[in-house]
Order: sequence, then C-alpha cells, then structure tokens
Amino acid sequence: MPKISVIIPVFNEEDSLKELHREISEVAEANQYQLEYVFVDDGSTDRSWVVLSELADSDSRVQCIRFRRNFGKAAALRAGAESATGSLFVTMDADLQDDPAELPSMLEKLSDDYDLISGWKQVRHDPIGKTIPSKVFNWLVGFLTGVKLHDHNCGFKLYRREIFDEVKLYGEMHRFVPVLAHAKGFRVGEIAVNHRAREHGVSKYGWSRLPKGFLDLLTVSFLTGFNQRPQHVIGALGLFSLVLGSAGIAYMTAYWMLRITVEAFSGWDPVHQRPLLIYSLGAFLLGTQLLCMGFLAELIVARGQESREPYSIRSQLGGPEREQA
Repeated sequence: MPKISVIIPVFNEEDSLKELHREISEVAEANQYQLEYVFVDDGSTDRSWVVLSELADSDSRVQCIRFRRNFGKAAALRAGAESATGSLFVTMDADLQDDPAELPSMLEKLSDDYDLISGWKQVRHDPIGKTIPSKVFNWLVGFLTGVKLHDHNCGFKLYRREIFDEVKLYGEMHRFVPVLAHAKGFRVGEIAVNHRAREHGVSKYGWSRLPKGFLDLLTVSFLTGFNQRPQHVIGALGLFSLVLGSAGIAYMTAYWMLRITVEAFSGWDPVHQRPLLIYSLGAFLLGTQLLCMGFLAELIVARGQESREPYSIRSQLGGPEREQA
C-alpha cells in the first residue's frame, strides 16, 4: 500500500480536531495504511493551532502548517500538497462531517483504473441554505464542463499525487479540481460516502458563494476549453463584431447614397443624425472588448499563479525535515 497523505484545511475547528485524528488513526491501523497527516490552519482565530500543536507533539506522523491569515481553502490545499510526501492524497474537511471509515472504499474504487475519486454526499445532513445552492452549482458545472458529478463541492476526495503536481490551485478553484484534472486527461470517478451531521462549529458556506462560484465556473470553462487556443473564442467574438460592423457600415453607405442620389429619399434624416446604430455598435464593441480583456486577464492570472504561492506560512511543525532527522 503506497503512503497516504491526509490533507485537512482547518478554520476554527478546535473542538473536532482530536476526534478527527483519532478516527483516521483507527482506520489506518485497522487497514495497515502508511499514513501522514497534513493539517493547514487557514488563519483560525480560536484554539485550533494549540490543538494542532498538541497533536504534532504526540504523533510523529502529524505535520501542521499555519497561515498568517485566512487565504482560502484552495491555498490551504495547495500548501498541504506542497508539503505532503505521500503518493496518494486524501482531502477532507475538519468538521467531522466526512467519515474516515469510507477511505477503504475510496481506495478500492481508485484501483479500478481511476486517478481521482470524488465523494458524493448522497444523503446530506446540511441546512437547506447549503444544499440547494450546491445542487444548482453541481448542475451548472456538469452543463458547462461536461464533467458530471453529483457533488463537485464534496471536500472528501482521493487523488493520485500527479494531479496536484499538474493542477495548481488558486483563488477558489478547489471546487473544480475534478474538472481541471479531467481536462488534463486524468480519469475521474465518484463514490457515495457517508455524510454526518455537524456537531461542532458553524458552516462557512451558503447562498453567498453561489455568485462567486458561478464566476469561477465561467473561468474554468474558458480555461479548460480554450486554454491552449484562446483565439477560438476571442477570435469568434472579434469576427462577429467585424461582420456586424461591416453590415452596419454597408447599410449606412447605401442609406447615404440613396439620400443624395434619389430625390424621393432626400427627406431622410442625415446619416450623422441616426444615433441608434452608433449607440448599438458602441455598446456591442465595448462589451466585446471587456470580455476579451477579462479572458486575457484570466489567462495571465492562471499562468502567473503557477509560479508563485498564493499564501504565506507563519509557522510549521513536523514534515519531511523531522522525518530525516
């Protein structure tokens, strides 16, 4: 069995961390897994770091990363992946809603020639303010990207290390790892997992993430479809604008010639007094320019984020250095 790195972003989850560590350890011992923990404290304001420090002192398999402030889940996952040493990565939330007992089933599913197994919270124990936005979001992702999973938002996933080596996360792209991995040719599967009711803390998600998620989805749809051929979409917009502008110019040219050569049309308004066409073309051209600028900016950001880390680490406990020592 290859070494498994369990990457767990943490944000104000002091009450659940020791129980989560205990449950994962029991599963690892029962199945003789070679395992390490990578906890990433994403700017917690409670005692989460104190609890993590205690876990690192008591278990040599635990390493902990602490951000200077809250950078978001994608940055936490990326930092954890950079520090992890296993050949398989498991990501899960720290709120005890993900059940570690599902790990053997996910590993069995991965052996069926998959590179990524996404959990599916088939029976959810979340408030309606969280489940309905999630259903809407999952439908949109499947519709726009063609990667049809029941639960893209599920944080409980199993990956081969190569995925995080090639898919660099930034912003809030953690929701789209299956989409980004699929675009690179990795094989994505899904398995129903047990979802438990939250016992500690409060949910950090709800309706407010839907607009942000939709904007990120448009970005991912563009990057996965046109990352290597952006001219196919930008050029299509430009071509449409050119055809529309040419048709408008031809129409106004014919209008002007009829007005000056045919006496019956001499009463028509002069060309410069016809504002509708000018305003319509101006608005369309402005929209086209803004879309193109937005897409180009997304390409620049995506390229730039691959070469720098979107987070700042305050302190770190454990890791490869301690193992070598």
